[in-house]
Amino acid sequence: MLVYNESRVIPARLKGKKSGSGGKVEILLLQRIKENTWEAMVKPGKSLKIGATVDITNDKGEFVSIAGIIGIKDEGIRTVQFNNESFIDETGEIPLPPYIHTPLTDKERYQTVYAKTDGSVAAPTAGLHFTKELIGVLKQKGIIFVPVTLHIGLDTFQPVREEDPQQHIIHREYGTIGEGTVRQISLAKAEGRRVICIGTTATRIVEHAAQQNLPLTAFNGWVNLFILPGYQFLVTDAMITNFHLPKTTLLMLVSAFTGKELIDRAYEEAIKEKYRFYSFGDAMLIF
Repeated sequence: MLVYNESRVIPARLKGKKSGSGGKVEILLLQRIKENTWEAMVKPGKSLKIGATVDITNDKGEFVSIAGIIGIKDEGIRTVQFNNESFIDETGEIPLPPYIHTPLTDKERYQTVYAKTDGSVAAPTAGLHFTKELIGVLKQKGIIFVPVTLHIGLDTFQPVREEDPQQHIIHREYGTIGEGTVRQISLAKAEGRRVICIGTTATRIVEHAAQQNLPLTAFNGWVNLFILPGYQFLVTDAMITNFHLPKTTLLMLVSAFTGKELIDRAYEEAIKEKYRFYSFGDAMLIF
C-alpha cells in the first residue's frame, strides 16, 4: 500500500506596494484562516503594523486588490485580510524553494500528478517521481494507493537553528485523513502488508493521527508532530523520500526512521555518485 499526500501547491507569493509610500512588499500566504483572511509571511514585516494596507499588483504592475494587516503573530508573520481573494490564482506565483533560481514556465512541474486539494506553499516533493503511467503499472501489480492531505507550510524551507533540536518549534500544518483511507490502512496492517508513505508529509500526518487514536480513526485538524531519533513509528513500514537539506526537520525524520548511521552511508553514496538532491532530485526507499 502506498499512502500519498494529495495537497496541491497554491500560487501563494503575492507582490504589492505599501499604500501611500509605494514601498515594495512581498506576501507569502501560509494558511487560510477563513474566506479572504490568511496567515502570511510579509516582507518587510517590521514596518507593516496593524492597520497598514498593501496594494496588491499583478506582473504588469496593475492594481488588483487591497490587503490589510489585521493581526501580528511572530516576526514577519501577519494576519492579512483581502477585499476579495478571487485574484490569487491568476496573480499569485508558485513559491519555489530558495535553491531553485530559474522560474518554471509550466507551473504544473511543481505539482504531483495526483495533486487535488489546494493549500500547500511547497510541493510534497517525493511524489514528483510518480507519473500516471507508473501509478497505473503499480496498481496492475495489486498495489493500493490511498490519499491523505497535509498542507505544507513554511517549515519545509527552514533549518533547525537550535543546538538542541528538541527546542525547535515546528509550525503546525492542516491535514485530513478520510474514513476510506483509514479502512484501507487498517486492513493492510491486519493482513500484514507493508504501508509505504510517499514522503515525509504523508508520514507525519499518518503518525500524528495514530498518536491521537489507535486503532487509526479519521482525522481532521492541525499537525505539529516533530519526529526525532528515538520516535517509535506506529503505522509507517517504509518510506519513499528525497535527499534532503542538512539541519532540517525532514532529515531528522528519516534518520529517526532508519537510524543515522544508515542515512549517513546513504548520503555518502549519493554524494559520491553525484545524485541530485532536494525538490527535483533523486529519491530513496527506506524500510
